[in-house]
Amino acid sequence: MRIVDSNEGLAALIAELSGAPYLALDTEFLRDQTYYPKLCLIQVASPETPGHPSVEAIIDPLAPGIDLAPFYELMKRPDIVKVLHAARQDIEIFYLQGGVLPHPLFDSQIAAMVCGFGDAASYETLSRRIAHVEIDKSARFTDWSHRPLSKRQLEYALADVTHLRVIYEWMKAKLEKTGRESWVAEEVSALQDPALYKLDPELAWKRLKPRSSSKRFLAVLAGIAAWREREAQARDIPRGRVLKDEAITEIAAHPPETGEALERIRAVPKGFANSKLGKGLMEALAAAADAPAPEGSVAPPQRRRREPSPAAIDLLKTLLRLRAEAAGVAPRLIANADDIEKLAVEDDEGVAALRGWRAEVFGNDAKLLRKGDLAIALENGDAVVVELEGDDA
Repeated sequence: MRIVDSNEGLAALIAELSGAPYLALDTEFLRDQTYYPKLCLIQVASPETPGHPSVEAIIDPLAPGIDLAPFYELMKRPDIVKVLHAARQDIEIFYLQGGVLPHPLFDSQIAAMVCGFGDAASYETLSRRIAHVEIDKSARFTDWSHRPLSKRQLEYALADVTHLRVIYEWMKAKLEKTGRESWVAEEVSALQDPALYKLDPELAWKRLKPRSSSKRFLAVLAGIAAWREREAQARDIPRGRVLKDEAITEIAAHPPETGEALERIRAVPKGFANSKLGKGLMEALAAAADAPAPEGSVAPPQRRRREPSPAAIDLLKTLLRLRAEAAGVAPRLIANADDIEKLAVEDDEGVAALRGWRAEVFGNDAKLLRKGDLAIALENGDAVVVELEGDDA
């Protein structure tokens, strides 16, 4: 097994990988004790091509003195497809640590939804059904920062990319055959938005998903959420180690004016008010007292949407299921619950299911169902879609 733990070894590996048409990639990381994910391993595998043998290796980012810059430069190469499974967390690491968003990108979990494997197919499922191998999951929950790693741990880590090559090539062939490459590309492009991975303290309030529309509450919530985010980043500790979410919400709902009042809040740890963090929180509260609600937190008044009929929602869900099954696509990839509710009340603005390939698979038929030009009937005990002839009278 090839372990790369020096700059010389990394340079040699990058040279071997540079001519590959694609790279299967994965990472192992820890983040339960830190704010930023701690990158512990990078696994990479390339396919065999004429004149070039396949390459399989594990890069050790924790090796003393190793510089990952050449690896991140490789991630920018436009002629090499980067293949990952459920890529978002891996991309976050590459972006935060290397400043790169891998491109071009292929996410096998997204592709699985287009290839008929349902919602959120696991790597183990795809390995079993496409590569015909069973993945040993016994090493999944392990301390990847511990050195040395055992042979079993390393074999488990490397298996995350060796079988990914087979999965990718099978999916690529199927997508080309069905003409659905653009369907996957559309979904994958959303993962390459830098805004997904920027950790802006001023936007930290959004994580808390506030339900209140009170401007006072939202202003305080935003102020102390930003304070907590900055503290967690500066100390590189999880947000909850600074102050838990429920404490942030409770403080925003009833802002204390003194340290004693802060100490009496149920979700605040004992002694917190007199600590350095407690004093910082009180300063943040004072600063937020006259601050406006954060931009985008208070929605503009909207025309009240009429309540959708449960029967209409059920019919549209049935149509979605039938059309998704016929197309071999996961329903969730076509339309979500909000799309269905909007379609049920003929509020079509912003409904992704009415655009592009989704409209061809489902959206256009959903409109016909609403108009009465399409029906769902029972045939031999199964639900089927029936086109109705228009009334020419």
